[in-house]
Amino acid sequence: MNNEEQHFITGQVERIFFQNDTTLYKVLLVKIDKTDIKWNEDEITVTGSFGTIKEEGSYTFFGDIKTHPKYGPQFQATNYQSDQPTTKSGLVAYLSGEQFTGIGKMTAEKIVTALGGDAIDKIIADPSVLVPLGINAKKRKTLVDVLTENNGMEQIIIGLNDYGFGSTLAYAIYQHYQEDTLRVLRENPYQLILDIDGVGFKRADQIAEKIGIADDADIRLRGALLEELNQLTQQEGDTYTAAEPLLNGALNLLQQTRRTPVAPQKVADQILALAHDGKIMSEDDRIYPRSLFNAEWQIAQELYRIEKEYADKQAASLKHFETELKHVEKRLKITYDDSQKQAIKAALQHHVFLLTGGPGTGKTTVINGLVALFAQLHHLSLDINEYKEETFPILLAAPTGRAAKRMTETTGLPASTIHRLLGLTGRENDPDTPTKELEGGLLIIDEMSMVDTYLFRSLVRAIPSDMQVVLVGDKDQLPSVGPGQVFSDLLAAQILPEIELNQIYRQNDDSSIIELAHDINTGQVPANFFTNQSDRSFIACNAYQVPDVIDQVVTHAKQKGFETSDIQVLAPMYRGAAGIDRLNPMIQEIMNPRKNERTKEVKTQNGVYRIGDKVLHLVNSPDVNVFNGEIGQIVGITEAKKSKHKSDELTIAFEGNEVTYKRSDWYKITLAYCTSIHKAQGSEFQMVILPLVHQEHRMLKRNLLYTAVTRAKQFLILIGEREAFETAVKEQSANRKTTLKERLKQVFEQSQTMPHQAARQLRSTAEAAVAPSEIPVASDDDTTATTATTLELHEDEDDYRLTVAKVASGEIDPMIGMGTVTPRSFM
Repeated sequence: MNNEEQHFITGQVERIFFQNDTTLYKVLLVKIDKTDIKWNEDEITVTGSFGTIKEEGSYTFFGDIKTHPKYGPQFQATNYQSDQPTTKSGLVAYLSGEQFTGIGKMTAEKIVTALGGDAIDKIIADPSVLVPLGINAKKRKTLVDVLTENNGMEQIIIGLNDYGFGSTLAYAIYQHYQEDTLRVLRENPYQLILDIDGVGFKRADQIAEKIGIADDADIRLRGALLEELNQLTQQEGDTYTAAEPLLNGALNLLQQTRRTPVAPQKVADQILALAHDGKIMSEDDRIYPRSLFNAEWQIAQELYRIEKEYADKQAASLKHFETELKHVEKRLKITYDDSQKQAIKAALQHHVFLLTGGPGTGKTTVINGLVALFAQLHHLSLDINEYKEETFPILLAAPTGRAAKRMTETTGLPASTIHRLLGLTGRENDPDTPTKELEGGLLIIDEMSMVDTYLFRSLVRAIPSDMQVVLVGDKDQLPSVGPGQVFSDLLAAQILPEIELNQIYRQNDDSSIIELAHDINTGQVPANFFTNQSDRSFIACNAYQVPDVIDQVVTHAKQKGFETSDIQVLAPMYRGAAGIDRLNPMIQEIMNPRKNERTKEVKTQNGVYRIGDKVLHLVNSPDVNVFNGEIGQIVGITEAKKSKHKSDELTIAFEGNEVTYKRSDWYKITLAYCTSIHKAQGSEFQMVILPLVHQEHRMLKRNLLYTAVTRAKQFLILIGEREAFETAVKEQSANRKTTLKERLKQVFEQSQTMPHQAARQLRSTAEAAVAPSEIPVASDDDTTATTATTLELHEDEDDYRLTVAKVASGEIDPMIGMGTVTPRSFM
């Protein structure tokens, strides 16, 4: 809806009730001069996303009346414009206002007399018009700076409003592009897809259509391809895709947004163009987002650096390993078996070591022994009080706060999230995101199966070559939420030293959960799977009966004394009769009901929040040290009238870290009585309730069931359909499409034959290593993109690209680019 189609209010801003400098959202009291709405008072509250707004300034706001559930009728502005004074007296009053420091009434009159009623526009267009007026340089600068700043930001925010952006996105866009904002939107609105979180192809395409970008314009086709490539890799967890699904997806996206068919060949041509320009990377029949392609190469190169570059510089002798380990065993009151001893010794002999094993196999026991022996061999104290926190020589970290807390509880040493360890901002997919280099002698990362490609790339870049690294995890758990299957690929490559622990230790005589987990992991449905045990049970029901059964189970558990933190319901999907969205509010009413009229609660679009509710944080918020997947509890509610921000607020405690969320931040949290199995990784709960039904058949995989079962410490309640559980045991999850394993082999095996200095040059080869050669695409006459043909990208006859293969064959010197060595030296 444009300004002409909307209602308007013109008037003077009498007061700014509230303004958020982060989102540009403001609440104003406006005295009405003119309006086309029915309003019986001379003042009205106006809300919206605005740039610089001055009290006593005159503006026209476009929008409509909306009724706020708490504050009543308000004028919600979707756009606005500054009404510059047009009369001589108005201009003089404006230019001599307090915002123009040093400009008095006489100077203002001189300007208006000389330049007329459009004085402001003339000054902004050409500041030199002030020079003949005899105004000194300082005053001229004040005038120009204030007018330009106010007009510049104001026009940008107005422009963003015109394009339909709300306050949060408008601020993010303005912060990224600053004064170039409107130019970027005019020239290539699809650039926002790459640069701004929350802007997808459909939003960018609406802008593009508005400014006249054609249906088959190259930048439109590229925008759709980049969006689809990102979606294919992010949603499936892959690091690459093939041309056919990319092309089909892009064509569907283009068709959905404008209902106009685009010739498949034109889209295919843009795949080649994007590859030629380095926006995407292609190798054989694989197509990668550039960032993921580079990340896999960088991981392989950095691991080679850490493991090989200083391999001959062991910090401590292992000649007396057995004797030293016996001292550790005595101190820890434990006896290690042969495989555990082997694991501890191997970890101390290598700069990168992989340790894997299922539940109860002693991974934590090995970590404790490794830490103790490392400290003993290096004459280090494990009393953290003797160090400043940042100088402690042993670093422990995990992907989530809950997993880090478990490391602290089991080792007695400080542990943190990987994000906090590296000082990351949550944008680790940006290759330019800075990370601090780590300091210390030993780094242990737990729950490695949760670490995705981007995060691991950031981690290994920060590890110095003389630090020993131990990566610990369960290879059979679900892979990371983000792209890649890093830990699985590291193990599959068989390049780095590794040990798998198989002997089960953590099992009481009356415990059956760990044994069940191992049976599931081997694809077996044991005879007692559905037979009730002392620590687990099965309740048969269909999808529509699941909520009632869970209601009874949770109610009974509460009566038995189980607290909210003890019980965790895990479900595979959000939607459906047995989905997370249905179960969360139901369990909330059992565990934390509204007791009476005085019970504090706040309403949201998705339900209500009360003090005592268990909530899940959904994004990375390093500024307050809370990260995706952390569970907290609401400990306070502040009503807007009592808040200095004039907004309802929730105070949430995350493991002792209290964070306040304004209403505008509530999208970052959700109820956590029931969560996805992915979100529960790295955690353990006294009681796990797991509903599985055939409605969720797409999610019924062995690693999903195995991960859920291994979250239970004492009690496991299985609910649903027998066939669903049997299907989950039998169905192995398909491996993700990744090439980290191949990159590791290429870098490590090739680098064995060349000096360290030459090997290090491989770091600069990866980005130029490949270019598209053959890309299957849909034919021109098939708008549904179901028929594939093959296009070839014809390169120049001389190919000067530096590749690993050419280095290996001796065709190109790996020292290329150093000194006088050039590609042509070897052609």
